[in-house]
Amino acid sequence: MSYVGPDFDPPQPRRPRRRPLVVALAALVAGTLLGWAVYEAVGVPGDSGGAAVSVSGSPSRSASAAPSGSASASARDDGKKPTAGTASATSPSPTRSGAAASGPLRGKVVVIDPGHNPGNFQHTAAINRQVDIGTNRKECDTTGTSTNSGYTEARFTLDVAHRLRDLLQQQGATVRLTQDGDRPYGPCVDERARIGNTAHADAVVSIHADGSAAGNRGFHVILPEAVHAGAADTRPIVGPSRDLGARIAGNFVRVTGSAPSNYVGDGTGLVTRKDLGGLNLSTVPKVFIECGNMRDSKDAALLTSGAWRQKAAQGISEGIVSFLRG
Repeated sequence: MSYVGPDFDPPQPRRPRRRPLVVALAALVAGTLLGWAVYEAVGVPGDSGGAAVSVSGSPSRSASAAPSGSASASARDDGKKPTAGTASATSPSPTRSGAAASGPLRGKVVVIDPGHNPGNFQHTAAINRQVDIGTNRKECDTTGTSTNSGYTEARFTLDVAHRLRDLLQQQGATVRLTQDGDRPYGPCVDERARIGNTAHADAVVSIHADGSAAGNRGFHVILPEAVHAGAADTRPIVGPSRDLGARIAGNFVRVTGSAPSNYVGDGTGLVTRKDLGGLNLSTVPKVFIECGNMRDSKDAALLTSGAWRQKAAQGISEGIVSFLRG
């Protein structure tokens, strides 16, 4: 998501303070950063149908260039299609008809929140209406960002959500989506929070990609700050959400080889915010993950790769599994 619009105010320009809790969370991911270093040395394989994509530790300082045609084709052609018979979390049934498969996560409920909606572009008046996020009022939703070649964040989030759903269902979890491209726009940020709350989810992950400046690279996981105002009270979920976010960050590094953000998070890959309605209104453990920066050409080459999106889903899945199994 771009730091523009309803839920996406820019972080404060001051350098985040190194609080003991941040240091402790950083320690949880420090071991897996060794995996990133190995990827730095050997590179990350690309799609089977294209050239290998190398992950560089130094950010690109040049203007962002559009991904190659092959990368755009990859984004179009290799996304997994929704499984027949699935339903979004707005319906009372699980994402697949019948009971969840047996497995270590049987009995656990995970809500996946694919950021934005492909139809938001056609419903700007509706998504611009104000909703209550506890601390103040903001717009219902935004259109999200896109790569320079036009691959949209909404398409990216749905594709990763489908891959993540399949992986979690294989572990026996009941998985629900806040939207599956099955509604004209939205849902609004307050409804996205209610879906997870109503499902009594054991974990909720909101999937995004950033729209920052070229040269800004890497992923970051957004954690809820302690908020107690209006309809918002995140105090009970701050601790478990931080645990969930740290586990996702560590596994994301290990599986994808991507580095933590070089522009927010002070190198930890973890950011705490209190301006996001989707977090403020949640009563269950919830985090956002910005998987990369769509406006940087090197990150965009990863985000438009189906093979890399599968790794992203795997990293997020393994973080969720680790959290739910304790």
